[in-house]
Amino acid sequence: MTHLAAALFGNQEIFGNFGMWAFLACGAVALFGILVPTVTWLDSRRKEREAFYKAETFRRLSEASTDGAKAAIEMLREESRLERQKRREGMKLGGLICVAVGAAMVIFLRVQSFRDPEAPYLVGLIPVFVGVALLVYVYFMSAPVE
Repeated sequence: MTHLAAALFGNQEIFGNFGMWAFLACGAVALFGILVPTVTWLDSRRKEREAFYKAETFRRLSEASTDGAKAAIEMLREESRLERQKRREGMKLGGLICVAVGAAMVIFLRVQSFRDPEAPYLVGLIPVFVGVALLVYVYFMSAPVE
């Protein structure tokens, strides 16, 4: 954009870094003024619709008969179990990612320390310990999913 203005007006110094400023301003407006609110609104509508359909299904099952009420309770239990299992799998993945990032940081900073002996390559152990803590919690401390 700055090149176009310079070509039209003949002097690039008048505009300076206008192109970068315009890009950042338009990007910020697009991100925080349009994209984030739209995604939030769509997500809330989806959750609202899912809650409505779930409530409607449970109402119909419970009104059908005593077997329907038992099926609705069993469905709630199964949904709760799946949610706990999904959360647990997410913690496993998060722990593995933290361990991998920490190991990569240790390796990278150790290679850098050959050039500069004051490089703090042990800083990479921080995410390693966070990942190990997540994995220890998931495998040894949390309640098992039935």
